[in-house]
Amino acid sequence: MAWIYLFIASIFEIGWTYSLKYLDLRKFKQVDWHHLFSQKQNLFIVLPLLGYIVFGLSNIYFFSIAMKQMPASVALAVWMGVVIIGIKIIDITLFKEPYQFSQFIYMAFILIGIIGLKKSIG
Repeated sequence: MAWIYLFIASIFEIGWTYSLKYLDLRKFKQVDWHHLFSQKQNLFIVLPLLGYIVFGLSNIYFFSIAMKQMPASVALAVWMGVVIIGIKIIDITLFKEPYQFSQFIYMAFILIGIIGLKKSIG
């Protein structure tokens, strides 16, 4: 079950990363709090902050559960590997960022490491 919690934590970390990317605290002065839900631009300013909070807390919660059931070094390595691969895949597919074939080879090395860690501790 720890591996499932670790995967869930990784998904929340990916969401947290993109929330952080779009978070702009300087724009909060421009938010019309009385008309928050009636003006779309207000929501686009507030949503990254809400995502930052929700994804961040959820990530911490699920990661802490996973770490109680496996060695911290394995949990951290797997969590970070899944996050790195997830972010790269999202960057390539959704944001159309350029990539090189060699990057997929290196991501495969990360996956091999994750599989090896999984097999070594069960």
